[in-house]
Amino acid sequence: MGKATGFIEIKRAKPQARPIHERVRDWQEVYLPEPEAKMRDQGARCMDCGIPFCHQGCPLGNVIPDWNDLVYHQRWQAASDRLHATNNFPEWTGRLCPAPCEGACVLGINDDPVTIKSIELSIVEHAFNHGWIQARPPAVRTGKRVAVVGSGPAGLAAADELNKAGHQVTVFERADRIGGLLRYGIPEFKLEKRFIDRRLALMSEEGVEFRTGVEIGIDLPVSGLRRQFDAIVLCCGTPWARDLQIPGRELAGVHFAVEFLTQQNRRLAGDYVAPADIISAEGKRVVIIGGGDTGADCLGTVHRQGALSVHQFELLERPPDVRHADNPWPQWPNVFRTSSAHEEGGERVYAVSTERFLGNAQGRVRALQAATVETRREGGRMQVTRVAGTEFELEADLVLLAMGFLGPERGSLLSQLGVKLTDRGNVWRDDAWMTTEPGVFTAGDMQRGQSLIVWAIADGRNAAHSVDVFLTGKTA
Repeated sequence: MGKATGFIEIKRAKPQARPIHERVRDWQEVYLPEPEAKMRDQGARCMDCGIPFCHQGCPLGNVIPDWNDLVYHQRWQAASDRLHATNNFPEWTGRLCPAPCEGACVLGINDDPVTIKSIELSIVEHAFNHGWIQARPPAVRTGKRVAVVGSGPAGLAAADELNKAGHQVTVFERADRIGGLLRYGIPEFKLEKRFIDRRLALMSEEGVEFRTGVEIGIDLPVSGLRRQFDAIVLCCGTPWARDLQIPGRELAGVHFAVEFLTQQNRRLAGDYVAPADIISAEGKRVVIIGGGDTGADCLGTVHRQGALSVHQFELLERPPDVRHADNPWPQWPNVFRTSSAHEEGGERVYAVSTERFLGNAQGRVRALQAATVETRREGGRMQVTRVAGTEFELEADLVLLAMGFLGPERGSLLSQLGVKLTDRGNVWRDDAWMTTEPGVFTAGDMQRGQSLIVWAIADGRNAAHSVDVFLTGKTA
């Protein structure tokens, strides 16, 4: 590596965030661009470790030590080329990925890991700012047509790869804008939508066709799609949200997190929402049920809407501050984490289960009843036991359900295709990413289940590889 003693001399530096009192008053991104000199130092921390476990930790197989070294030597354009060789959209993963690569970093055995995610984002933004990322349409077209259904990261990665291979690709999206959950599920303060539009403009210039407002199976029958295209890639995600069927669920003011986040993103995009339909936390006591990333997205959103108070419930116990002996490196460290939204306020409540919503005379939620629980694993399954005598009541004017997703929707698309599902309710595929229907492939959460953006991009790339082989008998 460029500086053999860098990891000894230089400490990990956190990304620089805007002051809390400033950022909660707007919807701009939390983190500021990193100075080049700082990233050069952080790249110097990458060890000559012999076996870079960060490769194993990254679903995309990013060649991380290479571009860390290139940044250290200030060869930013070469670093961008190396980064894009394995990742179609590093400007998104650099903002949204939880960085499993950092959890697997060899330096993390006895020190803070390398700031891989920050370096990745700095590389791609540096490349955009210097005009190195340009549209490059394929020189030759194969004459084959591919339909990609769904425009989240898996669908867009598949579309990008297949277009580069020379196929004519059309992306179908039932919403009015391209991007899937990147567009409507991720808050603006984590991913400003201009960074989606910037990449989509390049893909359009390279020849990818985007069709919005088209729901396959309803607006366009599956039979028509199959007649028009030589192959189909299903990347519809897992929009079926996990519900909480307890007494009082029907009360006004209890909403799915994705409904709440989608509406806020639409409002920021300039879409009209009738005043009576607006879901707002302004001046309200908010409870978010779910302690994951979606719950944190809701937390940051209600801060910016002006919530009176916020409690975030998590069924599991609070994670430890450091790794336990049964969670050794290079496993993903199960430790307590604080996101930018948690830094902004709110109370995190662990090991608690909500049992009932209470309403007022107008049919709106006014409080909830909950109790402390104990959790343990038995035979690979989580067992939850209510602790007697721990019941409590908490006032709430707005409750957001952020408990994850169960799988793809059981609608016209799947019923018309007749594809096989797995025992978990996801779309089954073989080792070549093909479903039980010849010529119909699948990628991303639709076949994997709810997962990370980096897995979605990796799946989209892998599925595209198989589609290319299916259409041409080989692939580059």
